[in-house]
Amino acid sequence: MRKWLSSLLVLVASVFYTLPVLAEAPVYTGFFNNKAVDGYDTVAYFSHNRAIKGNNKFKLEYMGADWYFTSQNNMDKFKADPTKYAPQYGGYCAWAIAEKNDFAPGNPEQWTIVDGKLYLNYNRDIQNKWLKDVPGFIAQGDKNWPMLFKKDNINN
Repeated sequence: MRKWLSSLLVLVASVFYTLPVLAEAPVYTGFFNNKAVDGYDTVAYFSHNRAIKGNNKFKLEYMGADWYFTSQNNMDKFKADPTKYAPQYGGYCAWAIAEKNDFAPGNPEQWTIVDGKLYLNYNRDIQNKWLKDVPGFIAQGDKNWPMLFKKDNINN
């Protein structure tokens, strides 16, 4: 029962929070806010090699979500090249996109950078699965992602 309820909540979250960005790929923002990557500074993953919460003073809107940064410099870097810093698959769990062909929330504390791209995973256990075949999961995720968000938009 608990697993079923959890799956239902993830489904409701993904449908409800992708509505504002129907023309584009969805960005995961969670239930109760519009924060991409739960308010973490995506540039900091690349510049500081760690997850750092952003600051309300450095916020901008991109793809229907609010993105937070630790500094004006990081915000400017993101603004100049958002696709370089935004997580793959809209910040959803990369393993779920690849392995389950389905949406699951990405956890900003469970991340990897591969070939200059940021990937998030649901939790530590899922990240351990992801790490067993990163190239294979990326290849499959890249195949699944375009059709997954188009299918989701059709259902809305």
